[in-house]
Amino acid sequence: MPENLNYIDWGIIALYFALSLIVGLWSSKKASESSTEFFLSGRGMPWWLLGFSMVATTFSIDTPNLISDIVRQNGVAGNWVWWAFLLTGMLTVFIYSKLWRRSQVMTDIEFYELRYSGKGAAFLRGFRAIYLGVFFNVTIMASVTLAAIKVGGIMLGLSPLQVILIAGGITVIYSSLGGLMGVLLTDFVQFIIAMIGAVIAAYISLDHVKVGGLQNLLSNEAIKGKLSFLPDFNNWEAALMVFIIPIAIQWWSVWYPGAEPGGGGYIAQRMLAAKDEKHAMGATLFFNFAHYALRPWPWIIVALCSILVFPTLADIQKAFPHVDPSIIGHDMAYPAMLTYLPNGILGIVIASLIAAYMSTMSTSLNWGASYIVNDFYKRFLKPEASEKELVRIGRYSILVMMILASSFALFLESALHGFNVLLQIGAGTGLLFILRWFWYRINPASEITAMIVSFIIAIVFLFVKTFNTYQQLIIGVMITTIAWIVITIITKPSDMNTLVKFYKLVRPGRIGWSKVIAYARENGITISGEEQRSVLPLGIIGMLIGCIAVYSFLFAIGYWVYMQILPAIFLTISTAIFSILLFFVWNKINQTK
Repeated sequence: MPENLNYIDWGIIALYFALSLIVGLWSSKKASESSTEFFLSGRGMPWWLLGFSMVATTFSIDTPNLISDIVRQNGVAGNWVWWAFLLTGMLTVFIYSKLWRRSQVMTDIEFYELRYSGKGAAFLRGFRAIYLGVFFNVTIMASVTLAAIKVGGIMLGLSPLQVILIAGGITVIYSSLGGLMGVLLTDFVQFIIAMIGAVIAAYISLDHVKVGGLQNLLSNEAIKGKLSFLPDFNNWEAALMVFIIPIAIQWWSVWYPGAEPGGGGYIAQRMLAAKDEKHAMGATLFFNFAHYALRPWPWIIVALCSILVFPTLADIQKAFPHVDPSIIGHDMAYPAMLTYLPNGILGIVIASLIAAYMSTMSTSLNWGASYIVNDFYKRFLKPEASEKELVRIGRYSILVMMILASSFALFLESALHGFNVLLQIGAGTGLLFILRWFWYRINPASEITAMIVSFIIAIVFLFVKTFNTYQQLIIGVMITTIAWIVITIITKPSDMNTLVKFYKLVRPGRIGWSKVIAYARENGITISGEEQRSVLPLGIIGMLIGCIAVYSFLFAIGYWVYMQILPAIFLTISTAIFSILLFFVWNKINQTK
């Protein structure tokens, strides 16, 4: 047993594991009834449970590690590499949540044969099911597992294999038994535990002898240059990398799990599981407020404290000589700080990190399995498969993906490394996912081109080190976007009958669909005035107001933490005003059918 843990800590951790298994067992009977129950909980979930699940899923064990890495190297302003994704998040809330719920598909991959036609649509659905459900998803889970290995090594003295067998094994059990319902219920508990743990960690980190409290932290010369919410624009390269590129290009051009332009992945899965369109919108709105405004500051505080406690990587290595030097990075500063927590509290915080790990892994496992089962096995291998067989295949898929992710985790360097790899793979595909709902000409060839080109570029940059990270991103976005737009223009759109059917079901509005509407009229198909009403005008207004409200909230909290009262008050008032405006826009949008 590591000397910093006692039996109270281990008891708390064991209790949490037991609770997760109980939830999985309790949910297993209902989940076994059908694939719809296993993957979508019968499409009857309320907004608050889905919203908590979205937040818990993106609150992974590698997230505070990632924030520590960013803050230590680029200051608080470095967080714009993910804060910028709020723009696409709000776009999803006010535009795409309604569209996804109207589609009535089981997975966002099933969308391909709803929106497109022919062999290209079938190929795209099958290929993306394996590409995203297995390869891309395994990369995500490997990054998360790497963080768990680092935390387990520093705080629990466990080997990588022990971490994988214990935490990974329990996650596989409750995820495979309880389906999405088990995931949602455990996510709710996991989010609460994880937030409590994060706040406690921040409070005690400030009390460290080398920190000396919040006021001393903020006045320390080593910290002052890290506190700004915006980068130093005199350092153009740094400003370009951490702010300008994310806010101008990255948010709309890059596909990234949890922040997909146009929605997708496990966010789409939650929207599809909602009771109705209103609950789908409510879930995603709550997610964006909690994800971007509520959660970051405890992690940021710990990261700032770690600069004083462990100024260099050598200091981390010296403090933890038993840890493999090859995995020592700035992302390890967070778990390193947690070793100073007192017993009892330490057990709670470790349980919170385990909860963060398990919430992300369980969602990724269920989401990936839904692709394999619904969009590959049932669609191409065995259409006549019974519901019980589909559930069984889903459970087998969960086990296999966990094994693959655990193996790949050993090859990654850090959470930030994994983040950058995923950004590059998705570079240039984002605009396509935004426009495919509103431009009828986009077809399977468009998506296949974007996917292949972005992947090839990402592979090339793994070996060609001529360009830095942001240059690689810009190049990837430019080449991929140009490629799929050209292919879209020179190839034919999908079958008109398919497009008419999609339009009438989803009702995206007249913009970009005038030729499809004209075709419908020519063939005696009625397109009502309500169906021609676009979701875009009000949706964009809601998006802009929502972004201002969330950013105001985020930085209001920051200024309160910094003890800068006047800007804190101003931004708190701004948060209230724009939240009220958001309420009115919300009601207006939900009045439309």
